[in-house]
Formats: sequence, C-alpha cells, structure tokens
Amino acid sequence: MTGRFITFEGIDGAGKSTHIASLTERLQKQGEVVSTREPGGTELAEILRDLFLHRAMDDLTETLLVFAGRRDHLRTVIEPALRSGKTVLCDRFADASFAYQGGGRGMNLEVLGTLERWVLEGRQPDLTLWFDLPAAQAAARRAAARDADRFEQQDLEFFERVRGGYAARAAAAPQRFARIDASQSVAEVAAQIEAVMKARGW
Repeated sequence: MTGRFITFEGIDGAGKSTHIASLTERLQKQGEVVSTREPGGTELAEILRDLFLHRAMDDLTETLLVFAGRRDHLRTVIEPALRSGKTVLCDRFADASFAYQGGGRGMNLEVLGTLERWVLEGRQPDLTLWFDLPAAQAAARRAAARDADRFEQQDLEFFERVRGGYAARAAAAPQRFARIDASQSVAEVAAQIEAVMKARGW
C-alpha cells in the first residue's frame, strides 16, 4: 500500500507550521505520519539548508543546492515512508523551487523543469495545500515572529513574484492544489484545511 504525500506551500509568514503540526496530530489517529521539511529533512539536506539560508551564492548555485538536498530527502525519507504506507507531510517541496527560484529569482523555468524530472523521477504530491497570503501581510507576521534569514530579507516585490510563481503552479495542476486563504484566522484556516481533507475522504 502506498501512503499519502501532502505538501504545504506558501511564502514565508503564511502560517504553514502551525497547521502542519495540527494536521499531523489529526492524521496520526489514522496511521503513522512522517512530518518533514524542505530545504532539509535529512542530515545531509539540513547541512545544505544552513548554507542555502545563510550563505551568499548565485541563483544557479542556490537552485542546484536545493535540488541536491531534495534528491537525498526523497530517496532516504519520503519514498521509503510512502512505500511502507505512511502519510508524509512536507513543509515545501518542488513547487517552492518554481515559486522562489523561478518566480522570485527569475530562473529559467525549463531548467527548473529539467531538474524536477531528474530529481523527482515522476514523484508529485497527492495534495498540495497552498497558503496564499499577500506579501505585506506575510512580512508583518514575520517581523513579529523572528529574525529574518537570507530569503526573508527580500523586499515585498520579491515575495509578490514568489506568490505569482505559486499561482502559476496551482493553475497548471488544479487537481493537486488546494488554495487556502491564509489571511484568515488560525481557526478559519484550519476549517478550510479540514474541508479539503473531507472532500478527499481523508
């Protein structure tokens, strides 16, 4: 039996972490759940995450670094868990590269598509919850919560381009994406997620 693969996407400050924790708790009543993240998720990928978030690099290096971590994550954590029937919840996956490196940085989408095919070998999430939020609102949330990393220091225009990158991915795969209005309260966002899960019989 193959498990379910659910990803959480959105710009920094959209509120994904809160809802990953609550959905993990909910789904643990149905079976074993693996909660993980990108960049990161393995010992190697966490080392790459630290470089990715805190060291200066050009856009192609940044893209290759995140896909290298994703390959290790996919092979050593995600695929084994799915093969054993577990549910995998992942804070960001390949859609984030198209949003951040593609939309935000302006990387060539054909290059990203090639890397996606090489690294993922056809693996896509069963469901992607896209936490959609205006860049200004997300920035206000981040400022109140934590110090900014290399990405969070980007301006509002960058994050609006990232948001546009997510919108393009959602439009290209509407059967996989569920847009969540992340501007609402925690309870209202949770209700949206619950409605999506129930609609899929989960």
